[in-house]
Amino acid sequence: MFHSNHLRMINYARGLGEMLIVGVSTDELVSSYKNPPIIPFNERIQIVEALKAPDIVIAQHTLDHTEIVKKLHIDAFVVGDDWYGKYDYLEDLGVKVFYFPYGNGVSSSSLKKTIFDSYDQHLHAERDTKPVSIKKDE
Repeated sequence: MFHSNHLRMINYARGLGEMLIVGVSTDELVSSYKNPPIIPFNERIQIVEALKAPDIVIAQHTLDHTEIVKKLHIDAFVVGDDWYGKYDYLEDLGVKVFYFPYGNGVSSSSLKKTIFDSYDQHLHAERDTKPVSIKKDE
């Protein structure tokens, strides 16, 4: 789920170079390392394309960025610090890797939990206020 920390990271990355290319993970890629995304890929990529910061938005099909870095001549790579160390190998290709500090703010997982808990609370409250049905003797 796209959230404010994603936006902060994209805006931070915008300031690092002349052109900003943002990768959006496909549903298949996300499903390879965690639960499938709630918002489908075609909607997520449209959200990122609507932002003013990215110059180009591409589909991200793999966690290995070696080929795309070479193909697009990428010299800086920004990713959340929850991936810390995962992309250090890009430095061997001359790419400066920045692990953006998410801090204790919003995450997709925390958003999903908040939505679930709120909905669950609402359902319990609704059940508690409904009258109990009584069957009539026939």
